[in-house]
Amino acid sequence: MDAPEPDTPFAAVTAQTTKYGRMFQSYLDKSTPFVAYRWVGTAVLFILFALRIFFAQGWYIVAYSLGIYLLNLFLAFISPKFDPSLEQDEGMEDGTAGSALPTKEEEEFRPFVRRLPEFKFWYSTTKAVSTGFVCSWFEIFNLPVFWPVLVVYWLILFGLTMRRQIQHMIKYRYVPFTVGKARYSNK
Repeated sequence: MDAPEPDTPFAAVTAQTTKYGRMFQSYLDKSTPFVAYRWVGTAVLFILFALRIFFAQGWYIVAYSLGIYLLNLFLAFISPKFDPSLEQDEGMEDGTAGSALPTKEEEEFRPFVRRLPEFKFWYSTTKAVSTGFVCSWFEIFNLPVFWPVLVVYWLILFGLTMRRQIQHMIKYRYVPFTVGKARYSNK
């Protein structure tokens, strides 16, 4: 049995938009377990964008903006959800205010919880690279800039930001990656 006909054209558009939104969300949900394939697709899209910028010899401000946004996303990805350096964040995870990170073996282990989960990081990265790629086809975004200055400024910004983040990781003893951590299997 089909759904009843909508009363107004706006209702018809809303119904179609909702239908396509649900279909898109379904595909996103189905892609969740395929982490490597998702990132490979995003990497291919990023390479296409970089080739477009390289061969077109323009749209450097779009590339710079994308670089700043991706750096911001990456910092949120490697940052803890509850920052131990901020007193108001302490104890928010389990509801007990005032508890610090474990410093001795007897203290409770608390796993690393990211500020930006992997799936949201991937989705935001893919949307940003897609938007940058589309913007690189419109002449209005091709602003005349001296690109070496943008590259040097981005590298300085990256270096300073990552140094601060690494110092924060060392000070509060957390590792946002699972490389090198012990894994236990059920045998």
